[in-house]
Amino acid sequence: MDRVWKYVLFVLLVAGVAIAGCAQEAVKEQVAGEDLTVKNISPVEAFELIQKNKGNPDFVILDVRTPEEFSQGHIENAINVNYYSKTFENELNRLDKNKTYLVYCRTGHRSGLAVEVMKELGFKKVYNMMGGIAEWEAKGLPVVR
Repeated sequence: MDRVWKYVLFVLLVAGVAIAGCAQEAVKEQVAGEDLTVKNISPVEAFELIQKNKGNPDFVILDVRTPEEFSQGHIENAINVNYYSKTFENELNRLDKNKTYLVYCRTGHRSGLAVEVMKELGFKKVYNMMGGIAEWEAKGLPVVR
């Protein structure tokens, strides 16, 4: 019995390491013959991405929190599309799917769900900021109030 448990723990450990590794890498898929890139990044990586894309009209910062949360502080130049809105998917669908998007929320949960919706809608390049604005602020990164 001890050997079985050791084997089960080993398999779970290997699977956990594999999943954690995949979470940080860019995922490239073929969707209807077109490339799709989705990547989870840290707030520091997100800040660097924003700096590299200053003035780039094809780069969009998307805050998927509620308008109330957004008004309490957000990343400069972010647009707000409320994940909980009944029209969320329709609002996303109106955005240019060929632009590059940095998506964030409060802690990273809603942005992860939003990225999945964006994949389904055909967005080409999406970055999900892990830890959300809570982690962004914990790192001392700038917020507009």
